[in-house]
Amino acid sequence: MYFILFYDLVDDYLERRTPFREEHLKLARDAVARGEIFAGGALADPADTDLIVFKGEDTSAAERFAKADPYVHHGIVKKWTVRKWNVVVGTAV
Repeated sequence: MYFILFYDLVDDYLERRTPFREEHLKLARDAVARGEIFAGGALADPADTDLIVFKGEDTSAAERFAKADPYVHHGIVKKWTVRKWNVVVGTAV
């Protein structure tokens, strides 16, 4: 199953993320190495939403990620949610 972690970002996200970016990316790379993250990144024009697709049996990996993420801790993420994603076509099926 797939789950998407959605981040609702602050208006000055691109400027404010800089001091925390490496820690955030390490957290993501570690989750990729464990097989938890399928893909992730920020939406552009405007950069107001970030999403990370998790693969697993439930939402726990996505929730753990958000709770540990420096972007969340330092107020760069205004709100986060996790939703199940029903994949019907593509290579992830």
